[in-house]
Amino acid sequence: MRYKQSQIGLLISLVTLFACNYTQGIAAKPAKQQNLQIASVLPPQPHADVLAIPLTYKIETYDSQVMGGGRTYGVSLPPGYEQNLQQRYPVIFLLHGGHGEPTDWFLKNKGQALKTLEQLYQTGKLPPSIIITPDGNDKRGSSPYYDPQYIDGPNGKVSTAVGYELVRVVQSRYRTLPNPDFWAMGGLSSGGWGALNVGLHNLRNFSILFSHSGYFKDSSGPQNSPITYIKNIPLPAKKSLRVYLDVGTSDIEELDDAKEFTKVLSRQQIYHIFRQFPGSHTWQYWREHLADSLTFVGEQFRLNEIAHASDNLGFEQPKKSQNQ
Repeated sequence: MRYKQSQIGLLISLVTLFACNYTQGIAAKPAKQQNLQIASVLPPQPHADVLAIPLTYKIETYDSQVMGGGRTYGVSLPPGYEQNLQQRYPVIFLLHGGHGEPTDWFLKNKGQALKTLEQLYQTGKLPPSIIITPDGNDKRGSSPYYDPQYIDGPNGKVSTAVGYELVRVVQSRYRTLPNPDFWAMGGLSSGGWGALNVGLHNLRNFSILFSHSGYFKDSSGPQNSPITYIKNIPLPAKKSLRVYLDVGTSDIEELDDAKEFTKVLSRQQIYHIFRQFPGSHTWQYWREHLADSLTFVGEQFRLNEIAHASDNLGFEQPKKSQNQ
């Protein structure tokens, strides 16, 4: 026992020294040279003068082969991105809900994500990250009469477009960390379902998934119903997967769905957190609790960084307890 404790203590000291002495220009050696993939170090918290500059976002376009035409996405680059040209960054996808657009998470009367991100960067609760808001609509477009289909179905391969194709576009355009341990995806309402569904079908690209007021059964069948599909993912993926859920206490149907889903997550021994907050199916609720999900994401990024450092130093990793 004392030997294991001394190992852990030494690991913490080494990781601290490791992080302090790394400059922003450090990068992992190419995978071809080492025959394995080593994640770069997470970006350090920016200086106050960099944080004082307001965050911005842009709407970008790309040609989608799987959807057969032009697609858009929103992007907010982290503070200091243009100055630290050798630094690579974690990535977070935020999915919109029904009758939604890639701008929704950024608009002042809706998600106000930039305000939340600035607060989290200032407090160090989230490492500076590349934020991507995909277009989750299928070929029918946005409509108040139906939710977007985050599936590969008759109206387009949206799951592949978001979970695979857009990932490759983001990797080619921005300086991203290559390992899925530093990629997260979440959303609200049907985007919460979409994040779980798209994420579970693309576990080579994402390992952290979160949902606000989402549901976990889809009319298209068990292949696109996370509550069923998650039982069939490979065991190594279950061990790496991290899930965050929250629902407003007045959102009765979604609350019942989340409770049922957490039981499945527990039985599958998948690391997860489920929280209930006062509120309902509104932008006010989602604005207030985006900070909770992104704080969870930040914690997982840092734990994964320590785990990778532990692997590289040859230490046995301490087991994580199951959260419910």
